[in-house]
Amino acid sequence: MWFAVFALFLTVLGAGWLTRLVPTARTTWMKPLLAFSGAYLFTLTVTHLLPEALQMLPGHRVGYFVLAGFFGQMLLEVFSQGVEHGHVHHHTAHAGRVPFLLLFSLVLHSFLEGSILVKTPEAGDISQNFYAILAGVALHHIPAAFALMAALLLRLSSFRRALPYLLLFAVAGPAGIVVSNFVVLEQLLTGGLYAALLGLVAGNFLHVSTTILFETSPDHSLNLRKLVATLAGLLLALLVDVG
Repeated sequence: MWFAVFALFLTVLGAGWLTRLVPTARTTWMKPLLAFSGAYLFTLTVTHLLPEALQMLPGHRVGYFVLAGFFGQMLLEVFSQGVEHGHVHHHTAHAGRVPFLLLFSLVLHSFLEGSILVKTPEAGDISQNFYAILAGVALHHIPAAFALMAALLLRLSSFRRALPYLLLFAVAGPAGIVVSNFVVLEQLLTGGLYAALLGLVAGNFLHVSTTILFETSPDHSLNLRKLVATLAGLLLALLVDVG
């Protein structure tokens, strides 16, 4: 459990730190990673999150939460400007201002993702595949943290000034894990609350992953690197199925 907390925290911190080593204008390396993480996340959502949510809460009610997560993520991206899927913005508008709405949407997004990572037998398939789902969340956070830090550096012109806001994003996912496992676990696993949360995050993941996959080939042209990365993400997610 604590491995998951530190893994998510260090993934975000390390990805943000990359902006000190890699020019933010050069993001071609990010596209295969996005394709891989998008395919991996989409496959895990379809094969693990949705089936588990439907098993916990039979009927059509889970569908409402999936829709809420999908369209809720669409609304959040109005404020985050697509940073969740690696959009690096190079304009310098609002220089000197902290993008609090962007930060809020990313922190909420990350907290919800962390909150489904429950390590207890009552969580069924999610607990059995805990580390596979953790890997999907962590992979997804790498381009997001890099894009966030790039946006902060453009606005604040200082890594030192931007670092506290990166740390805020870095603790959001771990905070979700801690709250779900140590604060509200009993309440979460009764009355269908955890199934509703899984449905909400599944809808969130469906929006993010499909957006990533569509954006990796916007002109519908064949790109061998992206195709290989996408297939690798799909196959790896299928291989971790221990059910």
